[in-house]
Amino acid sequence: MIVIDYKDRRPIYEQIVERFQELILKGVLEADSQLPSVRNLAMELSINPNTIQKAYSELERQGYIYSVMGKGSFIAVTDRLIKKKKEEILDAASQLVKLAKEYGVTKDEFTRVIIEGFKEEYDD
Repeated sequence: MIVIDYKDRRPIYEQIVERFQELILKGVLEADSQLPSVRNLAMELSINPNTIQKAYSELERQGYIYSVMGKGSFIAVTDRLIKKKKEEILDAASQLVKLAKEYGVTKDEFTRVIIEGFKEEYDD
């Protein structure tokens, strides 16, 4: 579920946050499902529990999870987060179109790459 890349220059807690965000936004982890305890995940990953706690705190701050006193951490309802992520992706695509235009990429070249990218996803 969570894999730490020790060659990655980012702090371990950031890698954990990013991986949980992906799993939550892609629906792998469903709303209201419980996350592993800090202690259990720390043992599973062989890292300091404080690192897991820092990741969980960041996820909670961002609205991906919520805590229930004495029960643990749970996945938040993510509809708003998914909508925000889609908006970020579309904004990034818009910026990429502007950059492509600046460097002379034609509309046909650009759309061909986009269409091929979607075909690969749906062909799998």
